[in-house]
Amino acid sequence: MTRGGGLGREFRWLWAAYTVSAFGTRLSFDALPLLAVLVLHVGPTEVSALAATGLAVGAAVAVPLGPWVEFRRKRPVMISMDLVRCAALLSVPVAYALDLLTFPQLLLVSVVVAVADITFTAASGACLKFLVPPEHLVAANGRFEATTWTTTMLGPPLGGAAMGLFGPVVTVLIDAGSYLLSAAGIRAIGTEEPHPADAKEPRPAPATKPAPGATPRLRLGDLPDGWRYILRDPALRPLFLNSVLVNALIMAPAPLLLILMVGQLGFAPWQYGLAFAVPCVGGLIGSRLSRRLVVRYGQDRVIRVAGTLRACWPLGLAFVGTGPAGLVLVMVVELGLITCIGVFNPVLATQRLTRTPSDRVARTLTAWSVTGKLTIAATTALWGLLASVTTPRTAIATAGLLLLTTPLLLLLPKSHRPDPPRSPAPTGHQDPHPAPKNQQLP
Repeated sequence: MTRGGGLGREFRWLWAAYTVSAFGTRLSFDALPLLAVLVLHVGPTEVSALAATGLAVGAAVAVPLGPWVEFRRKRPVMISMDLVRCAALLSVPVAYALDLLTFPQLLLVSVVVAVADITFTAASGACLKFLVPPEHLVAANGRFEATTWTTTMLGPPLGGAAMGLFGPVVTVLIDAGSYLLSAAGIRAIGTEEPHPADAKEPRPAPATKPAPGATPRLRLGDLPDGWRYILRDPALRPLFLNSVLVNALIMAPAPLLLILMVGQLGFAPWQYGLAFAVPCVGGLIGSRLSRRLVVRYGQDRVIRVAGTLRACWPLGLAFVGTGPAGLVLVMVVELGLITCIGVFNPVLATQRLTRTPSDRVARTLTAWSVTGKLTIAATTALWGLLASVTTPRTAIATAGLLLLTTPLLLLLPKSHRPDPPRSPAPTGHQDPHPAPKNQQLP
């Protein structure tokens, strides 16, 4: 396998595939809700249902796909999920052109895309662990993080301009095409991938041994394997709980902040968009710093400090006022928050991959993603109710205060974090990146 320059040609193809699909997704940001409003003339309840249904139902449907992905070659799964997302999105402009577009179709498309997103993410994590040596995982995850924030900064403004000129159907077409290009990039990786059929967690030998390379049959007991592994690992468990809670408490007040800034404080929509686009440069800064900070201070300390600082910023959003001062306050708070996230996320992703055996990566990432999406959906609904009985500002402040308690989950002493048990390497399928004999996992 070619690994020139540390990361290698295979990683560059994976990174290029992610970049093009991420940019397409950000370019078409909110295209489906806009279609629902502008073409189908639905109200706020239907728009909220469109966002929540894709998140919640998609996550629930994805639960059995974690074990299913685990026992299959990952790149064919990734290519299939790209093609599924492409086909689902293409159905929207086709129905629009035939004057057959309906709200149930948009709901179905949002669910299909959400399921494919979770499945693709689980498979891509396992693929990344196979392609990149452990010592380069922080750098690789840092590049993905930088790409995420670059596309977040550039995609929505360009997508908004494209929607204004050509309508939201065109951006949906661009998004569908980006998944097609992503599938081509993943196919171009070309490295032979061993069949993971025998990499499953050891179980009592069956009476009849399956043929070599045969895909194991999915059993009901396999479904919670990802959660079991996360909750039993003394290092992953607090990271999991912290990540799920922090993401939910950051995302839940987002619609309320829109109501506060645009509906109550009188900011124009372009000012609201600018307030969140400009601070994305912090994600680029943080992702570039993450590897250097890990080299100097170690993963454990970076996780604790960046995770703590990340939780301190959102409370400031409760104090936003009118005029330029209010806009600057939002930008400063978001810049600090996103910079800390840019440092934290690549190290978290590396810890997660390093501590998870290769035969459990897909199940673990699926469990992590499903829990996060369901928690965000539930918390967003709960915070909407809280804002309705109090005020949006009160709900935003409540989320900020609760966030201040989340760093307590990161304070587990390092000495209490033993190495995870490693499944014995199956014959003929050695881990391509075994840890050095004396290397202690974080």
